[in-house]
Amino acid sequence: MSQSNAVNVKSFINERPMSGAQYALMFLCFLIVAADGIDVAIMGFIAPPIVQEWRITRAAFGVVMSAAPIGLVLGALIAGPSSDRFGRKKVLVTSVLLFGVFTLICAFTSNPVEMAVMRLLTGLGLGAAMPNSTTLLSEYVPERSRSLFITIMFTGFGVGSAGVGFAAAWLIPLYGWRSVLIMGGALPLVLLPFLLMFLPESARFMVVRGFTPARIAATLGRVCRTTFAAGTTFFAPEPPVTTKRPIGVLFSRGFGLMTISLWVTYFMGLLVIYLLTGWLPTLIKDAGLPIAAAANITAMFQTGGIVGAILAGWLMDRVKPTWIISGAYVGGALCVLGVGATGALSSSLAIWVLAAGFFMNGAQTGLNAFAPNCYPTIARATGVSWMLGMGRFGSILGSGVGGLLLSLGWGFGGIVSALAIPAVLAAFAILTSRVAAKEPVTTERTSLAHG
Repeated sequence: MSQSNAVNVKSFINERPMSGAQYALMFLCFLIVAADGIDVAIMGFIAPPIVQEWRITRAAFGVVMSAAPIGLVLGALIAGPSSDRFGRKKVLVTSVLLFGVFTLICAFTSNPVEMAVMRLLTGLGLGAAMPNSTTLLSEYVPERSRSLFITIMFTGFGVGSAGVGFAAAWLIPLYGWRSVLIMGGALPLVLLPFLLMFLPESARFMVVRGFTPARIAATLGRVCRTTFAAGTTFFAPEPPVTTKRPIGVLFSRGFGLMTISLWVTYFMGLLVIYLLTGWLPTLIKDAGLPIAAAANITAMFQTGGIVGAILAGWLMDRVKPTWIISGAYVGGALCVLGVGATGALSSSLAIWVLAAGFFMNGAQTGLNAFAPNCYPTIARATGVSWMLGMGRFGSILGSGVGGLLLSLGWGFGGIVSALAIPAVLAAFAILTSRVAAKEPVTTERTSLAHG
């Protein structure tokens, strides 16, 4: 098939059925997010044998545990502007290289300080991978199914996080804890050649950055299985912006309220998720159940989240996304109250935890799918990555506040039920983005790729 004249890149992708190359792109992004999930979760599984071998306290090892989240924040804040300047593919491939190499090096460290430095550097790569995978995929899939495909991609994180647990259970008794880190570092490095060969640069980014029509035609044609006629030009409709600096766009007219709304929503959601998943096993064990039962019940949160994420994505392609996300947060708040009221020893606790994961993870993953469409191409990666970066402070707060509440004498019901408050705040915060969306923004034809 031959295409000629001026081609609107966005409309061109929207009007065509998905090609095999687009499905391959989604699969590659799924694998990147899965590798991300492996490296984020890996330390929790190898911490006990490391503490025992190095004869250090849990508090001393806490420095290692906190290093990667700090790196994640820094990586997210740096990666977005870099991606909007240098390209999605370059930053994404570099991020996978970073967290693969430094995880591998981490296997050969001999003390907590060395390991903390390696985990900090690993976090830089991890923080860059997820937002750029989201941005690149969002710019290559049709709008009619964009939310569904992005949420499917994000289920890779849960697959990776769960998979490394099973791998650790098999590897540690046979080969020791270092073998788990070697596996966690080797997998993204094995993925790297496939990313270099098959991962395309964003066609919309290439238009906005003034790449030659021939180069855009070659990339877009390969992805969409099309041959463009000689002399074809490309354009991408974009809302007008008052600055070309990606970070400045986030707070310019028409985007400032949206940016704050996304940050607050993501922050509150991660606060709930990390406090609940981080401290629920301890709270259940303290109530008298064995640790195996506590782990199994907590795992129901992630199990419900996979189903909730896919359903949220499917609904967001058919109903106003903000209503779906807000409704899911409200559902999460109600289920969290149900968990708190039921109590740790109730036979129905697992069902309530499953439902809470269904709504909370569905809302949080849905927000990841919603965010890329909130910004113009020139600042899209920055908008997504800064939302994830700022949200990480919610995960840090959630991880720490559970211990504080326990030290103040709070019990299971009080701690869990209190999480309904940030869940409701998240629901209200995402609805304010609808106010921002009503600000008058006219669409301009951006035609930077011309002969």
